[in-house]
Amino acid sequence: MTTPVGATAPTDLSDHLWDAVMAGDEHAARDVVLAALDAGTSAESVLLDVIGGVQRRVGAAWASAHIDIAQEHAATAINERVIAALAASAPRPARGLGRVTVACVDGEWHALPARLLAETLTMRGFSVDYLGAQVPTPHLIAHLHRTAPDAVALSGSIATRLPVAHSTISACQAAGEPVIVGGAAFGADGRYARLFGAQAWAPDARTAADRLTRAPLPRPQGAHQPVDDLPHLADQEYSLVARSATSLVASMHAGLSTLPPVTRGHDDQQRRQTAENLTHIVEFLATALYVGEDGLFTEFITWSADVLNARGIPPLAVRAALDLLAAELRDLPRASRLVVAGIGQLDQLR
Repeated sequence: MTTPVGATAPTDLSDHLWDAVMAGDEHAARDVVLAALDAGTSAESVLLDVIGGVQRRVGAAWASAHIDIAQEHAATAINERVIAALAASAPRPARGLGRVTVACVDGEWHALPARLLAETLTMRGFSVDYLGAQVPTPHLIAHLHRTAPDAVALSGSIATRLPVAHSTISACQAAGEPVIVGGAAFGADGRYARLFGAQAWAPDARTAADRLTRAPLPRPQGAHQPVDDLPHLADQEYSLVARSATSLVASMHAGLSTLPPVTRGHDDQQRRQTAENLTHIVEFLATALYVGEDGLFTEFITWSADVLNARGIPPLAVRAALDLLAAELRDLPRASRLVVAGIGQLDQLR
């Protein structure tokens, strides 16, 4: 990507937009974006490199505890409104590249990546149906039957929604629609997109738009059930863990309360954060059992320990929780092996 003569470099624009967003100044944020357009920076670059870059920076700042969740939500809301201002001001080509439905899988509330793709496709000349966050699969399929798009683009940032994403991909394909997926949930290399049989995967909005612009996605051939892709689910461990998630979390929470060295000195916020993390641990364990990959769980454990540590909660709390979970799951071989792998990952960080 090159910057036109007279335009401001995306890195400089990102810094200006970051300052405005962190100050909670929506008007200043909008002015940064519109001034960039006036100076000759392409609308797509402003959208993906500037606004998208700032949003990634917001996520990193939250993970490192430099901003709290309220600040993250406020920054995201400003970025969403800035995108709307950009979309209203950017030149639009004639539509003629086909119709694409863009949606997040059910339970996925991170809508901004999907919004970035929807606006990029619109700027390139596609007709786009943008359905937003948390789209129930039956409603998505009904929409596809009404509109008959050329492709469905599904976005997923939360890995624990992968089982739902899998069933949604299969449902779209059963309706005759090819699917391109993207977002952090599908893995940095798109391995879960391949596992679930999606027609295409893209690591970001620009790459997805390039793929859809280059040629139509191939139409799905034949029909199959999601379980056909994952024969390891026959052991029922995923179902057992998913169904008992509430009781597992309650047992872990009760167990931690009997270990004063782990929770001594925690304030109310830290206790809430720990309780929330217990739920995530069980959800990621279930998802790892679903996809049959240890790395999904162990990578989450490492990330989770880093996030908690940034909030003053030492990895000892995660380690103790995993010990308690291992005791609960001792009769499930795959689940036990995953928890032990997570414990080993934590021990390597010490």
